[in-house]
Amino acid sequence: MTEEEYIPSTADTVDEDLTQMSDEDHQARTEAYLAGLQQYDLEDDDHLVLSGFDAAEEYEERSFIPPVVAIVGRPNVGKSTLVNRIIGRRQAVVEDVPGVTRDRVFYEAEWNGKLFTVADTGGWEYGVKGLGAKVADQAERAVDLADYVIFVVDATVGITATDEAIVTMLRKASKPILLAANKVDGLSQEADASMLWGLGFGYPYPVSGLHGRGTADLLDVLVDDLPEESAYKDVLTAQGPRRVAIVGRPNVGKSSLLNTLANESRAVVDDIAGTTRDPVDELVELDGEVWEFIDTAGIRRRQHMASGSDYYASLRTRAALDRSEVAVVLLESSQPLSEQDVRIIQMVLDAGRAMILAFNKWDLMNEDRRDDLEREIDLDLQHVSWAPRINVSAKTGWHKNRLVPALETALESWESRIPTGKLNSFIGELVAAHPHPVRGGKQPRILFATQSSTRPPKFILFTTGFLDPGYRRFIINRLRQFFGFEGSPIELAMRVRERRRR
Repeated sequence: MTEEEYIPSTADTVDEDLTQMSDEDHQARTEAYLAGLQQYDLEDDDHLVLSGFDAAEEYEERSFIPPVVAIVGRPNVGKSTLVNRIIGRRQAVVEDVPGVTRDRVFYEAEWNGKLFTVADTGGWEYGVKGLGAKVADQAERAVDLADYVIFVVDATVGITATDEAIVTMLRKASKPILLAANKVDGLSQEADASMLWGLGFGYPYPVSGLHGRGTADLLDVLVDDLPEESAYKDVLTAQGPRRVAIVGRPNVGKSSLLNTLANESRAVVDDIAGTTRDPVDELVELDGEVWEFIDTAGIRRRQHMASGSDYYASLRTRAALDRSEVAVVLLESSQPLSEQDVRIIQMVLDAGRAMILAFNKWDLMNEDRRDDLEREIDLDLQHVSWAPRINVSAKTGWHKNRLVPALETALESWESRIPTGKLNSFIGELVAAHPHPVRGGKQPRILFATQSSTRPPKFILFTTGFLDPGYRRFIINRLRQFFGFEGSPIELAMRVRERRRR
């Protein structure tokens, strides 16, 4: 087997021949190929693949929107640790330094059969400037959109001036509030919790987000008082919005793009690289349709080299890709493409998601840089030449109107299916015009082709031997030329089968 590219020796008329074939011609050819395939030893799973699949893959419908519970408090009181305890998994980024959480981040939770959404927030501080002021603003926005608030205070420290300022902010919001006295790890510390009565929010529930002590009592009270649905459910569609992950290296402008699309300061933006730690979800209406954008943490380095909050943020970026349908890979057009950019693109490919390449900061480009960028794209991004490219300025909003058409094209390709008859006619004509090279005195043949799934499109070829990687890439490229698939990866698998012995 060779890694060399397969280069056809002659031109072909595959496209022209296929356009002249009728559906009956496609069906007749497929039946003939299928009959020939029955002469080979097939496994049980092969018959399942050959029977086809349900192309009507529906989105999971949301029958109702759960109520939202905001977790607020000053920095380093253990909010994210308590969030992880409530949702039952380590998902919120936690590190033993203040200020790890900066945006408001939403997680699904359940207690005693009651579904609700937890909004983790950054530490609120009074009178701060710069990044701290932006973090505090996000916490206040979370309170505004919440149906209930859990106010977290460090019982081992007691009431601080910042806690009292938060009380003033919460009273203005007029939301139902539960007071959580965190870091009460044993009976000896419960006396510390009782000192928090002075905040004026009733009984301070002694809890330990780290060890789980007392959280069940807190949640029992919470779910008994929660409404059935969120009061802020109007923005969701019946089927739920299409999910778009914004990925890229740090400080490339991901949060700025989200804010521009949302027409508000939704994600914390600062000149400091790596401001975003958790994936940030935002529902944005574009061209009359609601989309769910997921702003992710910038990938700084290889995952095995990352540590602390960077490591967990990297894991959450991968999880955000897994629950998205299409990824917008944001690249900085004014700077040379890096190994980091290529690695992030590979991460999207590994996740099997539709992809758009968005070149940000185009307003900072000059003519010399444009020529260099085209050469870099040809050299480093040739393997994703099928991904739509758009040039944008996240800061000014220039060309943001081109994003939706690119998203729709990529998603349509990601979910498209080629009828089995037409697929086999295409493969048959292609192989007849360009047969696989002879290797070691043998020439593998393609017996039958089928598309086993969509999202992304996956094709299975039943063959008499292994196909060269270069020949498989040739088939994928010709599939793209004839059927499109702009913006979507294509998976091609082989099943080598031997002729049945009589």
